[in-house]
Amino acid sequence: MMNSSALLEQIQHRASHLPISLAKDFLAKMDQDYFEQFPLDTILQHLDLTAQLTFASPCSVTIAPLSSKQYQVHVVAYDYFSEFATFCGLLASFGLDIREAAIFTSRETPVSSGQKIQASSKLNPWTRAPLKRPAQGLTRKFAVDVFRVQAVKGFAFDSSAQHDFKQHLHALLRLLQKNQVRQARRQVNLRLIENLGKTPKKTGDILHPVHITFSNPSSSPDTVLDIRSTDTRAFLYAFANALAMRGIYLVKAKIEVKDHQVLNRLYVRGRQGGKIQSQAEQQELRTAAALLKEFTYYLSWAPDPGKALDHFDQFLDQLLEQPQKASTLSTLGQASTMEHLAQLFGSSDYLWEDLLRRQHDNLLPMMRHYQKGPLVRSKFVLTKTLEKRLQQAKTVAQKKKALNQFKDEELFRIDMRHLLETSSLHDFSHALTNLADVILGQALEQSYRVMKPKGSRTPPPPMAIFGLGKLGGGELGYASDIEILFVYDNPEPSKTRQASKISADFYERWSQEFLQWIEAKQEGIFHVDTRLRPNGDKGTLANSLGEIQQYYDSQGRAAAFERQAFIKLRFVAGHRALGKAVESHRNRFVYGAEPWALPSALYLRQRQMAELVQAGSTHVKYGAGGLLDVEYLVQYLQLIHGHQHPSLRTPNTLEAIEHLCHASLLSLSERETLHEDYLFFRQLIDGLRIVRGNAKDLVLPPSGSDEMVFLARRLGMGSTDWQKSAQTFEQTTLERMSIIHERFLKHFPRNNA
Repeated sequence: MMNSSALLEQIQHRASHLPISLAKDFLAKMDQDYFEQFPLDTILQHLDLTAQLTFASPCSVTIAPLSSKQYQVHVVAYDYFSEFATFCGLLASFGLDIREAAIFTSRETPVSSGQKIQASSKLNPWTRAPLKRPAQGLTRKFAVDVFRVQAVKGFAFDSSAQHDFKQHLHALLRLLQKNQVRQARRQVNLRLIENLGKTPKKTGDILHPVHITFSNPSSSPDTVLDIRSTDTRAFLYAFANALAMRGIYLVKAKIEVKDHQVLNRLYVRGRQGGKIQSQAEQQELRTAAALLKEFTYYLSWAPDPGKALDHFDQFLDQLLEQPQKASTLSTLGQASTMEHLAQLFGSSDYLWEDLLRRQHDNLLPMMRHYQKGPLVRSKFVLTKTLEKRLQQAKTVAQKKKALNQFKDEELFRIDMRHLLETSSLHDFSHALTNLADVILGQALEQSYRVMKPKGSRTPPPPMAIFGLGKLGGGELGYASDIEILFVYDNPEPSKTRQASKISADFYERWSQEFLQWIEAKQEGIFHVDTRLRPNGDKGTLANSLGEIQQYYDSQGRAAAFERQAFIKLRFVAGHRALGKAVESHRNRFVYGAEPWALPSALYLRQRQMAELVQAGSTHVKYGAGGLLDVEYLVQYLQLIHGHQHPSLRTPNTLEAIEHLCHASLLSLSERETLHEDYLFFRQLIDGLRIVRGNAKDLVLPPSGSDEMVFLARRLGMGSTDWQKSAQTFEQTTLERMSIIHERFLKHFPRNNA
C-alpha cells in the first residue's frame, strides 16, 4: 500500500472536485486496516459519499448488483450509537442476508474550538453545504460500512426496493441523530419481524450456541470479540442489537459467512468507553448477548415486538444482578419459554410494570409451573391458601403484605394463563371474580379484627360487601375497577339517637379501615371504587339496610340510571343473611311494577354519545354501536320484562341474553349476534386496557398507526401483512358497530326519547 502522501496525491489527481480538507481529514481519521482492505477506486467512492453528508441527510448509500441475486451496499454515515445494528436490521427486513461486511469507524479526534460550527453558520464542515440544523458537540466522526448481501427466496431487491431501502435508512439515521435509539429499534423490529413471519420457522435452525471469545491486545484500545455460530436469518442484526442494548459500542468489524457458519470479529468498547476486561463483565456480556440473540427469533410471537425486546432486556438486567443458577439459564434456553416470554413481554408496558417486573423473581419458576392446576380456582381453595399465609403473618402490616402478595401472584398466574393459552372470556372473568371475592372477604374479616375491642370474642356485627358493575356481574377483565357497596344492619334497633350515631360511626370507620387493606395502582386492576353508593362521594361509605331500602325505592331519591345500575348488584362477602336481604330488595326495586323510564334512559344514552365521544374518534364503549349499545339493549329488556319473567333477574349479561331468548324476547339469531358482539367488545376493550393499563381510554388507535397494528395482533387478527390485517380489523370493527347501533334503534327508536 502507498503512503498517505502518495495516496492524497492520487486522490487529488483522480477527484479534483473534492475539497482537499475532506481528503486530508478522511485519510487522517480512518484505520490503517481500511486502506489495506479497499483499493483506490473504492476509497474514492467513499470520499464521494462522504462529501454528500449533511446533518439533514446523515448518510449516503450506493448499491451495486453482483451475480446470483447478490448486491454490494456501501454506506457512509455520521457515526451514531446503535448504527451498525440498525443497518443490519434494515437489510434483513428487506430480505437480504449479509454474506460479508467490513465496518470501519473514524478515529475520534474532537474538532478544536476554533473549528466548531456555530449555530448561525449551518454548513457542512467539509463541503460548506447548507444544513437544516448544526450538530451538537460535533466531532465529525463517521462510519464506512460495506456489505455483500444476497436476497433470500421470495424477496426482490429491485430499483423500487432499493429506493425504499435508502428512504428508510435516512429516516432511521435521523432518529439516531436525535438519540431516539429506541424509536429506531422499534421501527426496524416492526418491519423485520413482519417479514421474518413470511418465512416458516424451523426451531432446529434457531437454537444454535453462540461461541464468544474475548481478547484485549495491548496494541489496541479496543476489546476484540470473535464470534462463531451457525448462520440464521438476521443473525448479525440480532447479535449487534444485543450488544447495543447492553451499551457496547462497535468500532470496527469484519464479517464473513462460510458454509453456513458465521465468523465475526468485532472491535468494541464497553459502557464506560474502555476495554471489557473483567471476567465477570465478559461472562455477563456472553450470557446477555446470546440470550438476546435467541430471543430476537421469537419476536414474531409478540403482539408488540419492540416492547418485548425492551422488556426482555430489562428482565436480563434484573436476572444478571442475581447469582446465576444453571436451572435458570436452562429454562431460558428452552424454545417454549422464549415463545411465552415474547408473548408476555410484548403485551404492554402496563402488564410489565404492574406484574412482570415486580414478579421477576417468580417469573421463570411460574413459566415452568403455570400450567399445573386449572385456570379457575374455587373460592374454597383460594380461601384456604390465603388463610394459611395470613396465619403465618404476625403483625397487621405483615398480614396486609401477605394479602396483597397473594393477590398479585394470583393475578399474575391468571393473566399469564389467559395470555398464553387464550382462554375464554368466561373462564378468565370467572377466575378474576373468584379471586376478587376472596380478597374482599378476607380484607373485611381482617379489617374487623383491627377494629374490634381487645379481648372480644363476639362475631362481627352484620355488615356485607356487594359488587356492582363488572364485579357484580362476574365479568371482570383487565384493569376493571372493583366497584363495591358497604351495607350494615343493627340486629337490635337502638333506643336513642346517640346510640344509633355511635353504631353508624363504627361501620364507617370499619369501611375506612377495609380500604387500607387492598393496594393497587389508581387506574389498575383491583382499584376499589365506592362511588356507586347512595349520594355518591357526598354520602357515607357505609349505609344501613334501612337507608338502602329507603334510597332505592320507587318513592326514593335513586335516579333512573341508578335503578339500571342496581341490576348488577351481587352479594360478595360478609353477613350472608344481610346479603340475601339486600338482593331481595334489589329484585323488588329493579324489577318492580313501577314502569321503567325508557325515554329518560334513551336521552341519557344520546348524551353519552354526544358528550363522551370526541368528534372523529371511535369509542368502543360509549360510541354508537359500542359495548353500551349491547349491554343497554339487554338491560332495558330486563327492566321492562323482569317483573313478568323472574329468570331475567341476573347481573350477568350473557346469562341475561340466554334467558331473554328462552322467554321469546329475543330471536335465536339475535341471541347469537348479541352473544358474539358482547364477547367481541369485551375482548377488544381488554386488548386496549392491556396496552394502556387503565379503564378510561377506550378509543380505537388512529388508522394506520403501529398501535392499531399491535392491537390487531394482540387480538389474534394478525397475518403476514400486518398493515393489511390492521386495516381489515378496523373496517370489521366499524361495520360491526354500525350494525349493532341499527339493531339498538330497531328495538328502541329515537322517538321514544
